[in-house]
Amino acid sequence: MNSRQDDLKRDLDAALQTRKELGKEYEAEIVDSFLTRLDARIDAQVDQRVADRLAQHGVGREGRGGRSWSGPGKLPVISLIMAIPLTGIAAGADLAGIVVCWAGIVGVNVAAALGSRREQQAPRSGRSDWL
Repeated sequence: MNSRQDDLKRDLDAALQTRKELGKEYEAEIVDSFLTRLDARIDAQVDQRVADRLAQHGVGREGRGGRSWSGPGKLPVISLIMAIPLTGIAAGADLAGIVVCWAGIVGVNVAAALGSRREQQAPRSGRSDWL
């Protein structure tokens, strides 16, 4: 058996021992807890297999040729391109419309920059914060 199967067997044994100690009253909660851990483990394995398969074909977070189509460097360029027609539309109202339009563009770019910085600083772990 590999380590994943050993971990799964240990989790199942722990769930069974807990059920013996607590009785039938807590059986549903124990089963739900075990199934939640099992589901998370399956999701992680599927995600890893998909990432491996995509990496074999040269696709992943970065597109072919190493170019990232979702990286933080693309948002400022896209937002400035979109700013031209948005400014034209907002200019129809008055100066306040232009100010609101550009405040929104700046806000989106600041939020994206802070989000990418937080993502880079966050420690990578195998477990989700939601579990």
